Amino acid sequence: MDHVIGLDIGTTSTIGILIEPGTRRVIAQESRPVTLNSPHPGWAEEDPQEWWDNVCAITRRLAAEVPAGTIRALGVTGMVPAVLLLDAEGRLLRPSIQQSDGRCEAEVAALLRETDAEAFLARTGNGINQQLVIAKLRWIATHEPEVFARIATVYGSYDHIASLLTGARRVERNWALEGGFLDLATGRIAQDLCALAGIDPGVIPPLSESTEVIGHVTDAAAEATGLPAGLPVSGGVADHVASAYAAGVVAPGHVLLKFGGAGDVLAATDAARPDARLFMDYHPVPGLFMPNGCMASTGSMLNWAARMLAPGQDRPHARLDALAAKVAPGVGGLIMLPYMLGEKSPIHDPNARGVLAGMTLGHGPGHIWRAALEGTAFAFRHHVEVLRDLGFRPRQLLASDGGSASAVWMQIVADVHQMPVQVLKGHPGSCLGAAWLAAMGVGLADSHDGVRDFVGTGALHTPDPELAAHYDTGYGRFRDLYERLKPWFPA
Repeated sequence: MDHVIGLDIGTTSTIGILIEPGTRRVIAQESRPVTLNSPHPGWAEEDPQEWWDNVCAITRRLAAEVPAGTIRALGVTGMVPAVLLLDAEGRLLRPSIQQSDGRCEAEVAALLRETDAEAFLARTGNGINQQLVIAKLRWIATHEPEVFARIATVYGSYDHIASLLTGARRVERNWALEGGFLDLATGRIAQDLCALAGIDPGVIPPLSESTEVIGHVTDAAAEATGLPAGLPVSGGVADHVASAYAAGVVAPGHVLLKFGGAGDVLAATDAARPDARLFMDYHPVPGLFMPNGCMASTGSMLNWAARMLAPGQDRPHARLDALAAKVAPGVGGLIMLPYMLGEKSPIHDPNARGVLAGMTLGHGPGHIWRAALEGTAFAFRHHVEVLRDLGFRPRQLLASDGGSASAVWMQIVADVHQMPVQVLKGHPGSCLGAAWLAAMGVGLADSHDGVRDFVGTGALHTPDPELAAHYDTGYGRFRDLYERLKPWFPA
């Protein structure tokens, strides 16, 4: 029986999965923690050597699970757009700069002054913000000129691991797209966009696609990892794209809501319609795109609230859910803005803050908890409304990650959106998407739909139509509260 490995170079952990494409079975999973460093406020850096050490340990464990010679391909996914810099000898020049790093506020402001922001958005698919690799390279040029002068290669997290495995330097096209270097019309790296970062296009490796075999495991990498020399390695894919793909977001109209520490919204569309409120990525299915949004704080905000409202209690989230279930929808006008870490999409406001408005002496822990659940549901609805503004028609809402286990929360989401919410279960994560795309690349799978067979389904939450008008009003008040406070937040 043939097997395939998928690796996820994640922000908090490195994860590996071993699958059997023919039987749609997960054979094994392994993970190792990753250290996120913040040497200065707003900075987010990691040591790529730690990623590689994790990969070597994980692949040895996975390879030992199956007979020698049965592993046929490997795919890599990871956070995007992380920034890794190599010198002419292929040595790392500094720790990686993560996508969540916020050091380049001044460089973003300069780009906004120097460029036509709307033209940049239309051309590159993404707006000018702190995720741009262009802005981060400008910061390095200003603050670490000795590093900038030695840059010979710029690429991303999973590109680096694929390079260590194969010796081939390539960059998956979503890194280039989110980094701000790729012209949507041509699908190529643009020289003038590279010039905004002060680099020559030649420092960015050739583009690769997710199912493309970009190289084979070298003898040296085989010795380090326990993988067979000559194993095909595919071009990889951004982690959020891989996760949505593995969840079954493979056709227009599918939308995945991810209820993790942060909240993600990802959709499959048949056209690229750039909008500054969302991020834009290529979908692994040819001809499709994946507009997406990321909320800085959903599960992490609820974890904070659980510590405040139920300190020291066992299963505090479940206890608070039970209290919230007894509270009427709308919580008597109590509204929570869930912007505890500022907010990414769709408002892109680092100054936004969490707000609890409308408190009375009659409100208790259950009311506050329900307001938090409704507030996050309203924030998800804001993203879905942007998709509708762009002419896309969501037909199916899928829900994954830890928060989707809360039946109370998922019912609130269904009622707020007035759409059914299908909860997924047993979703192994982004590594599954990477593995299946690698299987596609070597002919062990012939259908993108097949990846969905690995993931089970849980409860289906259907909306109560009698709550539609009620939640429309609540959503309007939620949006209005932010707009009224927006000018005040920076102070």
